Amino acid sequence: MEKTYIFVTSLIACILLYLVEQVLVVDYITKTIAKLILFMVIPYVYLKFVKKSQIKASLNFRKREKFPLKSGLVLGILSFGVIIIAYLILGRYIDFYNIAQELQTKSNISPSNFILIGLYITFGNSFLEEFFFRGFIFLNLYHQNAKAFAYIYSSLLFALYHIAIFQTWFNPMLLGLALFGLITIASIFNWLDTKTNNFVNSWVVHILADSAIILVGMRMFNMI
Repeated sequence: MEKTYIFVTSLIACILLYLVEQVLVVDYITKTIAKLILFMVIPYVYLKFVKKSQIKASLNFRKREKFPLKSGLVLGILSFGVIIIAYLILGRYIDFYNIAQELQTKSNISPSNFILIGLYITFGNSFLEEFFFRGFIFLNLYHQNAKAFAYIYSSLLFALYHIAIFQTWFNPMLLGLALFGLITIASIFNWLDTKTNNFVNSWVVHILADSAIILVGMRMFNMI
C-alpha cells in the first residue's frame, strides 16, 4: 500500500506539472503554487494517513554526521565547477536568446525579476524538490526493502520532471546529455542521503548547483 501510494501519487504529480508547464503554459508564480501544493500535500497525506510501517523518519534533521555534510559541501562545490565548465564548453551550442525569450513569453520571467526568482530557485525550489524526490520518494522506498527500485525510480522521475521543463531548449543531443546528467546527479543525491537518512546533504549540493545555473541565467539575460 505504501509503495503503491508513493509510486502512483509521485507519478501523477509530475504528469500534472508537465501539463501545467507545457500545455497550460502559465506564469512562473502559478507553476510554483501548483508545485508547492503537490509536493507538500502528497507527502503530508502519506505521513498522516497512509504510512503504517515503523521505518526510520526520512525527515530527520538532528542527525548530522560531519563526514556526510562535508561530502555534500565538496560535491556541491564540484557540481558548481562542472556546470560552469560545461557552460564554457557547450554554451556555443545553446540558443540562449530563444531560451530567454521563451521564459519571458511563457513564464513571465524577465531581467527585472530574474534575481528574485533565482534566489527562490536556489534555496526554496531546491528544498521543495529535495523534500519530494529524496525525502518522500527515495528514502521511504529505500527503507521498505525496495532499494534498487528506489534508486532507479526516483532518479528517472527526477530527470524526466526536469526534462519536461526545458524540453524545448536544447537539440536532441544536448537533451540526451542533460537526461543522462540528471539521472547521474539524482543517483548521487540518493546515495548522499542514505548517510544521514535525511535530504539535507543533497539539498546542500542542489543549492550550489542551482547557484551556478542562476549565474549562467544572469549572463543569458544580459545577452538580450
